[in-house]
Amino acid sequence: MQTFLHGRDLIGDLDFSKEEVETVLDLAWDLKRKRALNEPHPYLRDKVLAMLFFFSSTRTRGSFEAGMAQMGGHGAFIESSTTQISHGDTAKEIGQIYGRYFDGIAIRHCDWKVGNTYLNEVAQASRVPVLNMQCDIYHPFQCLADLMTIMEKKGRDLRKKRIVVSWAYAESYLKPISVPQSLIIQMPRFGMDVTLAYPKDFELMPDIVQQAKDEAKRWGTSFDITNDMDEGMKDADVVYAKSWGPLMTTDDGAKGKVLQDSHKDWIMDQRRLELANRDAIYMHPLPADRDVEVTNEVIDGPQSVVYDEAENRLHAQKAVMALTMS
Repeated sequence: MQTFLHGRDLIGDLDFSKEEVETVLDLAWDLKRKRALNEPHPYLRDKVLAMLFFFSSTRTRGSFEAGMAQMGGHGAFIESSTTQISHGDTAKEIGQIYGRYFDGIAIRHCDWKVGNTYLNEVAQASRVPVLNMQCDIYHPFQCLADLMTIMEKKGRDLRKKRIVVSWAYAESYLKPISVPQSLIIQMPRFGMDVTLAYPKDFELMPDIVQQAKDEAKRWGTSFDITNDMDEGMKDADVVYAKSWGPLMTTDDGAKGKVLQDSHKDWIMDQRRLELANRDAIYMHPLPADRDVEVTNEVIDGPQSVVYDEAENRLHAQKAVMALTMS
């Protein structure tokens, strides 16, 4: 167990070592137990977290805000359009000034080729921890909640368990690639074999894919890529199927939508779920395009753990905040 995380940023998934992630999970389960028993846990009494959003949210805002309140502090919701950022406030100024007003700065900025750079520039100027509520490259808190959920369902020892991270069609908008990227670099560290499935033109960032290969080699697991959704489902213990945009091919929204609409058959349905292991669980970070990205039969079925997964955002985030901001 690594216990000294005070003042640390969490921007990329590998910013915390495997041991440090294990520390986060240990505390997350303790906080989950305390909440179930209605035990007070004001570890962040009188602390204030700035929650700066450039990208709208349901679960992220709710879980961070509730988590701060449950730990005796306050989460200050700040919509970027209500600030002077568009009129000249730079990332350096946000880091310097908010770092003096607040005890932590959490940012959600998913704009392609902008978000992660912005978070790092704020962090360089801030005297308090900067936490990534999702950027264009990583979604570390979602991944921590996912890992926590998988361990609850499959046991703490995940060696020889297989997760398929699969693209699925969505008609709503071109979604960020941060969720699948976080999954493929984090899960090998905990012994999971990873299969990444997507149609042509929906590749992930080459540097991230190489990191996934490196982590798999380091931890003695496997990392495979397939362009066949059915093939990806075989022997899976965890099915994580969601949409993301073809950002490695084009960042033009109209062109991307044409590519996306050419793969409407990539839907997560019961037939595909049955290609996985009998006791496989279905995961999705939500919101999902129902009966487009995933059928109601699957997302509302007995193998779906999406609501447990969403709940664990709260506990995992509280753990990181308590460890970094106290």
